[in-house]
Amino acid sequence: MGDEVLRSPYGSWPSPIDAALAAAHDGRPEWVGFVGDEIWWTEPRPAEGGRRALVRRRAAGGEESVLPAPWNVRSRVIEYGGRPWTGEVHDGRPLIVFVHCADQRLYRYEPGGEPVPLTPRSAVGGGLRWAEPRLDLARDEVWCVLEEFTGDGPDDVRRLLAAVPLDGSAADDRGAVRELTGARHRFVTGARLSPDGRRAAWLGWDHPRMPWDGTELLVAEVTEDGRLTEPRTVAGGPDEAVAQVEWAHDGRLLYASDRSGWWNLYRDGTPLCTREEEFGGPLWQLGLRWFAPLDDGLLAVVHGRGAAVLGILDPESGELVDAAGPWTECTPTLATHGRRVVTVGAGPRTGYEVIELDTGTGHARVVGARHRDPVDPAHYPEPRIRTFRRPDGREVHAHVHPPHHPARTAPDGELPPYVIWAHGGPTSRAPLVLDLAVAYFTSRGIGVAEVNYGGSTGYGRAYRERLRGQWGVVDVEDCAAVARALADEGTADPARLAIRGGSAGGWTAAASLTTTDVYACGTIVYPVLDLATWGPGETHDFESRYLQSLIGPPAEVPARYAERSPTAHADRLTVPFLLLQGLDDVVCPPAQCERFLARIAGRGVPHAYLTFAGEGHGFRRADTMIRALEAELSLYAQVFGLEPTPPVPKVELTP
Repeated sequence: MGDEVLRSPYGSWPSPIDAALAAAHDGRPEWVGFVGDEIWWTEPRPAEGGRRALVRRRAAGGEESVLPAPWNVRSRVIEYGGRPWTGEVHDGRPLIVFVHCADQRLYRYEPGGEPVPLTPRSAVGGGLRWAEPRLDLARDEVWCVLEEFTGDGPDDVRRLLAAVPLDGSAADDRGAVRELTGARHRFVTGARLSPDGRRAAWLGWDHPRMPWDGTELLVAEVTEDGRLTEPRTVAGGPDEAVAQVEWAHDGRLLYASDRSGWWNLYRDGTPLCTREEEFGGPLWQLGLRWFAPLDDGLLAVVHGRGAAVLGILDPESGELVDAAGPWTECTPTLATHGRRVVTVGAGPRTGYEVIELDTGTGHARVVGARHRDPVDPAHYPEPRIRTFRRPDGREVHAHVHPPHHPARTAPDGELPPYVIWAHGGPTSRAPLVLDLAVAYFTSRGIGVAEVNYGGSTGYGRAYRERLRGQWGVVDVEDCAAVARALADEGTADPARLAIRGGSAGGWTAAASLTTTDVYACGTIVYPVLDLATWGPGETHDFESRYLQSLIGPPAEVPARYAERSPTAHADRLTVPFLLLQGLDDVVCPPAQCERFLARIAGRGVPHAYLTFAGEGHGFRRADTMIRALEAELSLYAQVFGLEPTPPVPKVELTP
């Protein structure tokens, strides 16, 4: 009897990881920094409307949330945001400047008091937005990136470096904001001041380039009255992407450039550690840091090929020593203070935590957002790092998470269903970390394969540029190659394969369903579906010319925009699908989904379209994530003939 109890069909295994638990653990700490000896960061609160809380860890130990709801520390610059806070000890106590998401104003805050606005509101378009604040107490200012809308369209915007008075005099007066640079480039990162305060460095780029295509590293002189003059380009260009710039303590310029084909580090133009691995990455948010100088001349770095780990680089010898611990993936947020380094790390059995490395002792420890197992970790996935070969011989990287349960196995001869996950971006990468959304499926007997298809980062510029002009082709082929390989080797049931993805991954999922016969169903989340309308005027400014590299210049290849769009090929769609969309999404607006659904109307394809008021691009609210996960499982249960235990609410699939 015991053997019979332990054997049950895939998809029916009882799991302690329900959708509510997965939603509660969604997100990660971000934007770490030191305020004096204390470590501060932002942290997600899915149960509190998806807000980002500001958290401090006192020097004596113990962490606390600094600002109560509804304060939400998040910038919307370029829609994906950027570093939203900064702080220093002033007159013996913390002085914090942060961006509040609801109105995008900068606020000054000192613990024990109330936040005081520093910047005005604007009724024009998306208003005034700020990112990468840096205190300049000598001038009683905070320097920032300013994004200012000049009209109601998403393209009616200018970006520049600006200085905001700390005394609140600009709270109702846009004229009191001091412009530092003028709108020389369409996009800029925050300024870094040299140790002597006489020079400033930042990055700039222009349409149609994305920051991983090519950026310019600019250096300007800083006058006595705080003006930036004579900016000049010292590195970068149309085909060289500088991802980050900092100043060494001796005044030399440090930056990460991919001029060699890999993001490597340079000091005044001289390479420091030439390796075929990445010491930088895609600049999806302003203020990301892959390296940070220490007082003793060493550099803290987040680096790797594929996975990125924390290490300490000696720029003189080139010696690189990685921190010990379970954190096999570190995010590009770094802060240093004395010999202390802080970042955010995770691993296959560990969620994202704030970790601190003492470079003197080599000891690394968790100092915030400590991972605690909400269930017996025996229910976690046991992933495998795989490299597959396409029919043309090209490599495709993937993380395969087989079905796994400590007390269940399937009947002899049954092959498991698998879901292929296509990450967003598409210039991004799926990290190999503990994700309870993955565990939600694998612990029930449904395999997951995360595909880092051609175009993904972490594998050099050549791998990243496989997608140039080939979006909707290479990503689709790579996902299909992994799915077919899993079926051919007997790992997955070829009749029970699905694909899912969000944003650019939603595009890949939809394109896969309309151009291949590999999948029995799919889940499409806040997707791009119609290239002809996803561009200037419909999506946000940051990505509005992204298609020129992903597809090609519209004037040169106009037919390609229709040929690739899932909306144009909706007549080829024959399998059930689930479509999930936030109604406040300005990156991939609901109109994309509505046009797609209009094209399949009356064709008898079973589907469900779930929309979520108050959600933008990327779901943040616990109730949204719960409904989305349960609906996805319901789709697979209906299509694959699964009987989840306990049952999930049935999503109605209507023709």
